[in-house]
Amino acid sequence: MGILTEAAEIIRGRNWWSIGGALIGTVALGWVLWRVDYGRLQGVIIQANVGFLLLVPLTIAAEQWVRAWKWRQLLYGIRPIPTLRLFGAIMAGYFANILVPLGISPIVRSWLVARSEELRMGTVLATAAIDRLVDGVIFTGFVAFAIGFAVFPDPDGDIHLGLVVGGIGSLVLFGLLLFLLARWKQQARHPGGWVERLGVRMPARFSGPVKGFLQSFTEGIVWPDEIWRTAGIIIASIGIKLVATTYFLWAGLAFGVALRPTDYVFLLVFLGFLIILTRFARIPGGFLVGGVFALNLLGVAEEQSLAMVLLVHFASLITVSSIGAFALWQNGVAIADLRSIEESGGGHS
Repeated sequence: MGILTEAAEIIRGRNWWSIGGALIGTVALGWVLWRVDYGRLQGVIIQANVGFLLLVPLTIAAEQWVRAWKWRQLLYGIRPIPTLRLFGAIMAGYFANILVPLGISPIVRSWLVARSEELRMGTVLATAAIDRLVDGVIFTGFVAFAIGFAVFPDPDGDIHLGLVVGGIGSLVLFGLLLFLLARWKQQARHPGGWVERLGVRMPARFSGPVKGFLQSFTEGIVWPDEIWRTAGIIIASIGIKLVATTYFLWAGLAFGVALRPTDYVFLLVFLGFLIILTRFARIPGGFLVGGVFALNLLGVAEEQSLAMVLLVHFASLITVSSIGAFALWQNGVAIADLRSIEESGGGHS
């Protein structure tokens, strides 16, 4: 009974956390919408430049194509896989995140690639993890650039301090995780190491599957031997972030807004941290509220700010949904299969 009572308290705590986050998100969203002049917003939308509007979804797709090429370089030592197939898996993973918003994108894309290429799930998942960690390290470089060169109103220095703390924390975290993966790989080469003992000490019914997953995951901790592939991975990671900075460039030009180049880097960094925080705190509408707030800091009017953020948001949803749904259909995967992946944690392939 004590265990059941404790579990019930945890569930109630999570419910209150979700309710609190929803209330905060609703109030913040209401504050943004209350400040908007809808007559002016309508005029801003009507006068939009269609050419720049279309560049937003094209740029979103281009960014993920570069990501797929980068992932191919990591997977090449295991198996050469066409960039187009990886691109479809990535978009399907993002689409799954829309349907099941629990951060299952890496699991879904790894499962799709493992399924189509007859690889082990853990092996592909390890390469996806390295892919994310490399992006994280590169992101900290953009944080440093924003801190050093971006100019924005910050009388109390809170935003600047937040970026500094977030940047240092991210660099330490991602660097530590990469080091731990390298140590994991090193330990796995020695019989009787802690990686092997991890599965042995579990109950017999779990020991086999866990040891199998750990073994397959270890096989996926790889880095290309070719120098040009290593350079390509790093350059592609930088390119991905540079392409992402142009989302608000094209969105702004569509509605008659032009900012300084450093402002777009600030938007990338600020919203990157904000999205992580609002997801962790379960506050809905974080991207919309944060985007409008950040653009206001840079001197953009509420109506143009809201139009820009909505354009980027819906362009992302439409692009991911259309390409991701097509990729799932092409792989013969139904929506119900995604929920089964989420429930099992991607533990089988």
